[in-house]
Amino acid sequence: MRRLLASSFGLGLIPRRIRGSDAGAGTFGAALAIPLAIAVDSAWLEISLVAVVAVAGIWAARPFASGDPGWIVIDETAGAWLGVIGLGGWPFVIGWLVARVADITKWPPGVGAAEPLPGAWGVMAADLVAGLYGLAAGWAITAL
Repeated sequence: MRRLLASSFGLGLIPRRIRGSDAGAGTFGAALAIPLAIAVDSAWLEISLVAVVAVAGIWAARPFASGDPGWIVIDETAGAWLGVIGLGGWPFVIGWLVARVADITKWPPGVGAAEPLPGAWGVMAADLVAGLYGLAAGWAITAL
């Protein structure tokens, strides 16, 4: 059960089965955030659900979190979903892309700093910080 949840219902396992590598698995997990966000039309409900996914992800990833295996992508699902809360149209796209780029590159302050947190906390925290950057970018575009 933990492996299924940690891999975002198997999405994180797809690249290894196709290419023999976990490279790109995070984007599969982040892609799950798109239909989830579209399906929920209340920002408050989205916030609650992202919190539930984050807590469940920490629980699910705990036994596997040593070294942050690439197939654990529930953190990308939570972070990317956080990056698009309450957004639509181009701001949604920008929020999702900024969250992904921030997570992949670790360049914004706080993203890389969150990774060394112990175990599953570090796995999840980095993506949530990246999601906050995505959310800020999406809302900035909305404000313009």
